[in-house]
Amino acid sequence: MGELERLRKEIDEIDIEILRLLNKRAGTVINIAHIKRNEKAKFYSPEREREILERLTSLNKGHFPNDTLKVIYREILSASLSLEGPLKVAYFGPQATFTHLAALRHFGSSASFLPVESIKEVFDAVDSGKTDFGVVPVENSNEGVVSSTLDLFMDYDLKISAEVMLEISHNLLSKSGDKAKIRRIYSNPQATSQCRRWLESDLPGIPILESTSTAKAAEIASQDEEVAAIASEVAAKVYDLHFIEKDIGDSRYNFTRFLVISKEFPPKTGKDKTSIMFSIKDKPGALHDILSPFKRAKINLTKIESRPSKRKAWEYIFFVDMEGHIDDRKVRKAIDNIRDSCLYVKILGSYPHGGA
Repeated sequence: MGELERLRKEIDEIDIEILRLLNKRAGTVINIAHIKRNEKAKFYSPEREREILERLTSLNKGHFPNDTLKVIYREILSASLSLEGPLKVAYFGPQATFTHLAALRHFGSSASFLPVESIKEVFDAVDSGKTDFGVVPVENSNEGVVSSTLDLFMDYDLKISAEVMLEISHNLLSKSGDKAKIRRIYSNPQATSQCRRWLESDLPGIPILESTSTAKAAEIASQDEEVAAIASEVAAKVYDLHFIEKDIGDSRYNFTRFLVISKEFPPKTGKDKTSIMFSIKDKPGALHDILSPFKRAKINLTKIESRPSKRKAWEYIFFVDMEGHIDDRKVRKAIDNIRDSCLYVKILGSYPHGGA
């Protein structure tokens, strides 16, 4: 037997052992499910999943890359959870949008996903109990905040239980992959604006038409050889499209932050972020008075965003992200210290920083 054949045989034996261990793990998961069912305990434990991922990546001293290890174990954890009872997750769809990718990144492909047509419908699905979680976009590094997501926190008593940071890569796709055949381009306005320079230099004069999402643009392109879509790599697979050009975005640093919403938020991990919203009384120096307790407590405020309350003229709602968990004494004390100066304060959630 040659050296190559010997090494391939060794890989086959390793794969068989991995398969045996995966099924052994699945059997243990099923036993845990029986115990949880008898004790009426929650099946999904995001803090336990995060603990597993962090432990494995810290123990990994070999050649296998940690980023790939996380992806594989996210799928193992997702498949294991489906043996207990699949999570139901609503997301701002349709399939193959970047929000769908963020949902897959966080929950794995074995979750039960429900695409809906608006961000409000995501909130409705979670609020009504139709799904356990929802995934919505909240901010892009180039385009700023998604105001409709922030506004909906005023109307729903839902919590932020996690965040997902997703690098956005825009691609030009079509049925043939032939740039010369393109007569129209479809995408949603945000994606189009992020690719403006490339479109003007490489396809000048080609009309750019609006679609409700990048995935809808891909669907349109799949039905007409003269149409190209600006969409994700996953959209190319789902709609059987070819690449005209990959990564046509104007900025090489393009990330979108997504929020995972639910009816509760997880316990502290030691690397957490807390989000709150508040409305202040209309008086000189009011905002300064609100921010002072956080400065005194040396709490880093990572974001401050204001939105009209839509309930009273010139009344504004402030959204603030800060480092730390609401169960941290200094965070809770600082928030308590601002209540008298606010018309109201709402804790939107405490959750692991940056997602898993």
